[in-house]
Amino acid sequence: MTVREMQDEILRLKKEKDVYIMAHSYQSREVVEIADATGDSFALSQKAKDASQKTLLMCGVRFMAETAKMLSPDKTVLLSHKDAGCPMAEQLDPETVLAAKEKLGGIPVVAYINTTAELKSVCDVCVTSSSAVQIVSRMDAGELLFIPDANLGTYVSDRLPGKRIHLLSGGCPIHSHMTVADVEKAKADHPDALFLVHPECIPDVTACADFVGSTSEIMSFAKESDATSFIIGTENHIVEHLAFACPDKRFYPLSKTCVCHDMTLTTLPQVLACLKGEGGEEIVLAKDLLRDAVRPIEEMLRLGA
Repeated sequence: MTVREMQDEILRLKKEKDVYIMAHSYQSREVVEIADATGDSFALSQKAKDASQKTLLMCGVRFMAETAKMLSPDKTVLLSHKDAGCPMAEQLDPETVLAAKEKLGGIPVVAYINTTAELKSVCDVCVTSSSAVQIVSRMDAGELLFIPDANLGTYVSDRLPGKRIHLLSGGCPIHSHMTVADVEKAKADHPDALFLVHPECIPDVTACADFVGSTSEIMSFAKESDATSFIIGTENHIVEHLAFACPDKRFYPLSKTCVCHDMTLTTLPQVLACLKGEGGEEIVLAKDLLRDAVRPIEEMLRLGA
């Protein structure tokens, strides 16, 4: 089958089986094109909650599918590839977090949305990369533990000097590998380009940026900016998507190595197999786990995410 033929078959099957397809922005172009919704992980789960379809298919990684299940517990949630995980989400375990919390006197734990359901279940509030500063600023506690991304935690801490934020060792191995040397080279190659970066990058890299934001915020900034060239400091599929969205502008990757291999596990054939019941995995969360894991998400929404 050609790409177009496979896409057409996926579109036919999702209509026939009443399936709502979500594709994270780090997915390939051909996968994004067959999705009902694209964007950042938590926004996808919110859109899926309001969808009329009773089956949700996440083209992304496991923690994203788990979040979709938390927000839509009565729906069937499928993960397009059973092995698509997230190294950052899986870096810590609940026992480590609880031990750190006890050592710090029981202070609140803030969990980046990029965490497993098990980790969320022992935390007090979740944040996204776009809402982290806002949510932490609205918390009554002056001292807290932020997990798992130390780079995002540092970004929040720098903007909220009145809060004492403790960090554990963790972060996105893809974003954190980009260096100031990468920035210097990219700026030398493209001196007129604005540098847009994700806060999962190391502080020395974000300090060089013209704009720091979530994936969706980076895309919106580039689309709305009067500038015509941009260096993109996040997963390289964003460069491709922006090139399609803004053909009159130029987009350059900060590093050719910034590719999430877990995201690339999802391909059109994999999506098709999942729709046929021949691949993927249904996400099932125990009742108690679902109850405990959704609690910090509900607190995030209460605080205004």
